[in-house]
Amino acid sequence: MLGLGVPIPTEPQRLAERVRPARGAVMYQRWAELLFLHWSWDAAAVQRTLPRGLTVDTFDGRAWIGLVPFFMRKVRPRFCPTVPLLSDFLELNVRTYVHDAAGRPGVWFYSLDCNQWLAVKIARGFFHLRYEHATMRARRLADGGVEYCAVRHGDERESRFLYHAGSEAKPAPVGSREFFLVERYRLFAHDDRRDALWSGRVAHAPYEIAPVEVPIWDGRMLALAGFDPSGRQPEHVCAARAVDVEIFPLERV
Repeated sequence: MLGLGVPIPTEPQRLAERVRPARGAVMYQRWAELLFLHWSWDAAAVQRTLPRGLTVDTFDGRAWIGLVPFFMRKVRPRFCPTVPLLSDFLELNVRTYVHDAAGRPGVWFYSLDCNQWLAVKIARGFFHLRYEHATMRARRLADGGVEYCAVRHGDERESRFLYHAGSEAKPAPVGSREFFLVERYRLFAHDDRRDALWSGRVAHAPYEIAPVEVPIWDGRMLALAGFDPSGRQPEHVCAARAVDVEIFPLERV
């Protein structure tokens, strides 16, 4: 409990989110080369940043702020083919973990930087998500690592990441901190104009999680979201293998 009278989700509630919704998907995507960097944070401080209707989700009494760069691939609406130059782009999000009054766990995004202008427009207009235009570049290195760079439009500082995922990967054990952080199949979004809270589902196979070395990382996007780590090293890092993702329509909470 956070002193708000709302219990945290139970393990069966968390596992239930893995079950694919019965209705049809509206979009398909592939998420690849995922890097997860996480910092523990004061739960009350995070709660103050959330819209009405959401409660910060905690593990061992602490909230968590995540920074996640990855590759978006094969993005397409249902019944449409992929389109060169539009279906592949980059995304870097700043997030925390929340649940609603019904105990449904999910993700709350503070920002989602992206280098595809159409994706930003659609996500802002139809999904009420805080997408930001950014100049981004990434490449796979000869040694198997990834170099990933991003600069938000209107800012001057480049965020650079260098990471090398291990070869062995397996699903996060149920009940572990890693499971709490990565096994999320619901997002929440707020329509500020109508003061309305929305929820959306995604479906994909459980992540195959690998250890990762991250010799270079940058917390600029965290600071822009109001969570400056002040050089504090991330307390949890991992990489995930690519997953094919189904995106489902938003529903009013």
